Amino acid sequence: MEIKALTSKHEKWDTVAAYADNCSWRAGKELARLMREDIFKDWERVFAAFEGGEPVGFCTLTEKDGLHPKYPYTPLIGFVFVDEAHRGKRLSEKMIGKALEYAKSIGYDKVYIMSGESGLYEKYGFVCMGDFESVYGSTEQLFVISV
Repeated sequence: MEIKALTSKHEKWDTVAAYADNCSWRAGKELARLMREDIFKDWERVFAAFEGGEPVGFCTLTEKDGLHPKYPYTPLIGFVFVDEAHRGKRLSEKMIGKALEYAKSIGYDKVYIMSGESGLYEKYGFVCMGDFESVYGSTEQLFVISV
């Protein structure tokens, strides 16, 4: 299993976009669109887990993800997905770990994640900050971790 940090110049960028587009999670189509339109800032990354050279999961590290821009918190991990056949192998934890390492390497001391799930990200060391408005008009919990 290998975790890679990707930009649009990476040879696997289009492969991961196609994987996201066809994965079982409906948000994958949105990530695929964002990747194809290459709207990522120069420091933002897509992290992908590969097995045998093929993608089996992904997440992102971006400025805001789904957090409403009125909040000052950045960067955010988003689009966390692991293929059903590869769940239970701690891939989410490994991808998030790589994203946290990268965030620290570019000068961040905290990283955030929005989720409607309770108990999921706390096991990775995230702490719930409370409910925050998303860009979609909904409210989700915002979690933070120091890196």
